[in-house]
Amino acid sequence: MSRVCELTGKGPMTGNNVSHANNKTRRRFLPNLNVVTLISDALGQSFKLRISAAALRSVDHRGGLDAFLAKAKDDELSAKALKIKKEIAKSQAAA
Repeated sequence: MSRVCELTGKGPMTGNNVSHANNKTRRRFLPNLNVVTLISDALGQSFKLRISAAALRSVDHRGGLDAFLAKAKDDELSAKALKIKKEIAKSQAAA
């Protein structure tokens, strides 16, 4: 399982550990990923996604999973999130 947020595409970054003697060694900054269950209002269904804490705050700020996915760019979303986005768009078009 890759360390990439399914909604924002946020992944590991690299940088340096810097010691007191100013020695530099490479390190990785990993995203704060959590497995959460988000509910889609349009579909009336819940989905388990592995997303970052920042993405979870963004979902709450935008008003839920449906609103977040409507504004999200397709190239940032995972295959699973893209499938959910298309199902939501289809159900809203039918309603």
